[in-house]
Amino acid sequence: MGEIEQRPTPGSRLGAPENSGISTLERGQKPPPTPSGKLVSIKIQMLDDTQEAFEVPQRAPGKVLLDAVCSHLNLVEGDYFGLEFPDHKKITVWLDLLKPIVKQIRRPKHVVVRFVVKFFPPDHTQLQEELTRYLFALQVKQDLAQGRLTCNDTSAALLISHIVQSEIGDFDETLDREHLAKNKYVPQQDALEDKIVEFHHNHIGQTPAESDFQLLEIARRLEMYGIRLHPAKDREGTKINLAVANTGILVFQGFTKINAFNWAKVRKLSFKRKRFLIKLRPDANSAYQDTLEFLMASRDFCKSFWKICVEHHAFFRLFEEPKPKPKPVLFSRGSSFRFSGRTQKQVLDYVKEGGHKKVQFERKHSKIHSIRSLASQPTELSSEAPDQSQQSASLTFGEGAESPGAQSCQLGKEPKLPPGEPGLHPSPTPRRSPAGNKPADRAASAPTEEEEEVVKDRTQQSKPQPPLPSTGSLTGSPHLSELSVNSQGGAAPANVTLSPNLSPDTKQASPLISPLLNDQACPRTDDEDEGRRKRFPTDKAYFIAKEVSTTERTYLKDLEVITSWFQSTVSKEESMPEALKSLIFPNFEPLHKFHTSFLKEIEQRLALWEGRSNAQIRGDYQRIGDVMLKNIQGMKHLAAHLWKHGEALEALENGIKSSRRLENFCRDFELQKVCYLPLNTFLLRPLHRLMHYKQVLERLCKHYPPSHHDFRDCRAALAEITEMVAQLHGTMIKMENFQKLHELKKDLIGIDNLVVPGREFIRLGSLSKLSGKGLQQRMFFLFNDVLLYTSRGLTASNQFKVHGQLPLYGMTIEESEDEWGVPHCLTLRGQRQSIIVAASSRSEMEKWVEDIQMAIDLAEKSSGPAPELLASSPPDNKSPDEATSADQESEDDLSASRTSLERQAPHRGNTMVHVCWHRNTSVSMVDFSIAVENQLSGNLLRKFKNSNGWQKLWVVFTNFCLFFYKSHQDNHPLASLPLLGYSLTIPSESENIHKDHVFKLHFKSHVYYFRAESEYTFERWMEVIRSATSSSSRAPVLSHKESLVY
Repeated sequence: MGEIEQRPTPGSRLGAPENSGISTLERGQKPPPTPSGKLVSIKIQMLDDTQEAFEVPQRAPGKVLLDAVCSHLNLVEGDYFGLEFPDHKKITVWLDLLKPIVKQIRRPKHVVVRFVVKFFPPDHTQLQEELTRYLFALQVKQDLAQGRLTCNDTSAALLISHIVQSEIGDFDETLDREHLAKNKYVPQQDALEDKIVEFHHNHIGQTPAESDFQLLEIARRLEMYGIRLHPAKDREGTKINLAVANTGILVFQGFTKINAFNWAKVRKLSFKRKRFLIKLRPDANSAYQDTLEFLMASRDFCKSFWKICVEHHAFFRLFEEPKPKPKPVLFSRGSSFRFSGRTQKQVLDYVKEGGHKKVQFERKHSKIHSIRSLASQPTELSSEAPDQSQQSASLTFGEGAESPGAQSCQLGKEPKLPPGEPGLHPSPTPRRSPAGNKPADRAASAPTEEEEEVVKDRTQQSKPQPPLPSTGSLTGSPHLSELSVNSQGGAAPANVTLSPNLSPDTKQASPLISPLLNDQACPRTDDEDEGRRKRFPTDKAYFIAKEVSTTERTYLKDLEVITSWFQSTVSKEESMPEALKSLIFPNFEPLHKFHTSFLKEIEQRLALWEGRSNAQIRGDYQRIGDVMLKNIQGMKHLAAHLWKHGEALEALENGIKSSRRLENFCRDFELQKVCYLPLNTFLLRPLHRLMHYKQVLERLCKHYPPSHHDFRDCRAALAEITEMVAQLHGTMIKMENFQKLHELKKDLIGIDNLVVPGREFIRLGSLSKLSGKGLQQRMFFLFNDVLLYTSRGLTASNQFKVHGQLPLYGMTIEESEDEWGVPHCLTLRGQRQSIIVAASSRSEMEKWVEDIQMAIDLAEKSSGPAPELLASSPPDNKSPDEATSADQESEDDLSASRTSLERQAPHRGNTMVHVCWHRNTSVSMVDFSIAVENQLSGNLLRKFKNSNGWQKLWVVFTNFCLFFYKSHQDNHPLASLPLLGYSLTIPSESENIHKDHVFKLHFKSHVYYFRAESEYTFERWMEVIRSATSSSSRAPVLSHKESLVY
């Protein structure tokens, strides 16, 4: 990297160490070799109006200079910025990162290069670093002063009020007017002074980081935000202005936007001399011609605009930097210019993975400090998990993003709550907007997964609660939290989404605090736990028996969903036919009664085992086999009821299909907090429970020596339960497949007959489909006869729209990375159409290849091609390099495909399909079957990365998800954590977790520690969670003779 003069530098002025990193390099990359030779000094004007000189080799490419500036500023997200300068024709151009500097800046001594924002993302919450947002705020301030960012007086005053808040702090009218007299932020500022002062009064307590965030929140809604106008004329000679943005090419008349051409509509961009050409994709509904032509002032102006268009398209639309074109042998045709640097996706991934060291910085213009430190950094506990300290609750934000809203709020003593509402916990009152207290428009979602993340959405509103001291805007989280809760302890309702799109004046109580995560009395000290643990028996058989008890509690709660909650709701309405009622409830009530008694016996035996009873003789009670044998023999008398559960499931689904009223009734019941899983899942719980008993007894028989006094009873009980499982196994497999098909049907639109006799579900997951628009995320559903691909649209219920189907009969599959230059790429060739898809990783690709090949083999053995599935969808048989229109989504559909979970509607926004979509992974039917077998419940101690104490929670693992309860007596979970995509490890020595039986869950920057009470429970939790975090690569192979018939 070039020599930097030894003078006060931006980095040193901001309080940062020298040379802490290069912004535009991937982790592990080294900077390109710096050409030797004569050094040239180049003056750079920073966004804070200071000038710095950098000495670089004159033959070095422009990238060396940009990297030197970013490294000097310790700027991680430097890819959003660029260097601009006036060329020898006085045209302002961007420094080409690939060309030598000497060929671009002819007289460096007389040129001042400006460091400015080049790429403005659609949502400022995509900017992860506080320093980046600070520099963007300086750019907005510059654009206001220069008249480039035009807006009405109210918006201008509001913007300036946030700038003033960040520079001088809280409102003081005298200081405000003195400051405004010395600093001119807009040309006509005097007329706005009273409004500015009035707005500034509303920002008391707002930190500089929060002010930057709010400034960008307002600015990004303005039409001229990030816009640089390029004068041109249309074919009729009318004067217009062209501009380029993250969405595409814009056309302005004066400062009014009159047209926009989204990237999805643009097929080709080119220029010929002074003519700028936009070739559009064919559209029968469009009034525009195939090719649009604009005349610019000169060829240089035209080429300059074409270059910035190419760079914007590559930065915002591509997954990775485009590869250079091969050099022609004889002569070249056209420009060899290409985008150089990381794309936005690569920048987001790099920052999320934490591949950088955060450093402190100070603001030049601010009289109050805003230092990147532990106080302002989010901990990995995210918004779903405020710190459990007994004296404070820390509001923090997910995905490792540094939110300006993240700060500690000392709560002191917990306020008293109204009687009858022990679960409520007061939430901070969100700050109101100064502009008439009107809600701001909802923002476009950040194009990141996930991060958003998956929670069980509910419709019930939180009750009004006493406010706590304000912690500033709660809209600052750049991403959804992993694990969301509302203020009543339920999962976040649909209209309370943990996203930056909540306006500052939202009246809903904050979803960031819950009684589960902030109960002052909940955390137990380590000494207490150690004392309790020492009193427990240490025999493995005891902990196996205790697992029976804890999972039985959860099973009883699941039965009560049907026997109590669902039955009570049904009795209040006349939506369900009597025949269906008589099939469901009479077959569940005897089970509930029996298992209530069973649980009581187990708990009594455990009390004797632990020595908590008055019994003097303990030896005969340190066993569980006799209790298991007695009750399993009693279950055989309930077999008639168990046989009816499959019939009840079919009858319920058929009733829903034939009655819209019953369908709406069941959907509304699923929105209740107590129904934390799909309703039809609860109908299969008794069948699943038999498998759990079988597994427990197998572990006991394996643990006991044959001479043990409990071995004989355990072996006899195992024989009994094995016989019952064998009798019901065939029914269970059919019903699980039937249930899964009906669940998937609810997630899909544009499909006629998904549930048909003989159809078997194999795998679902996210793949990228290659078309003329590039790689686009699609959701694929693989069955034993057909492969469907869908996109996530903006439907009221967040369903996936089916775009096409590929019958597996006659299909071939081949790897095609070399042909298309896309990693992990596959070509699927059907009899009528072919598609090219790419997986997120090599292992994901191998799973898909294995399962698709298996499905093709099954289809070949069947009697013929699959029936037509789609209600109406044209075949997609065009190759990626043709102008494709088969994928009929709009630009809104495309943006929806990238949204976080904050856009989800209350009902279908929380299913496994959506988890796979946001985590960019897949799951097979065998994974679902393993998940059914690996259910677990019990108490765990949880700790976050930056917290001190451990919090005791009741945790239920089922359906690839951890559900958190305050205690086992709670009727509904307070929060949930989907585990697909998470890594399960043991903490290292460097993490300073000096406790036994601790395991670690982490996904990107989210880290959770869990602590079990014994070696056995630790191994069990590791075992079941591993089954969810590392999915199987093979679905169960069923022959054609074993096809499922309903």
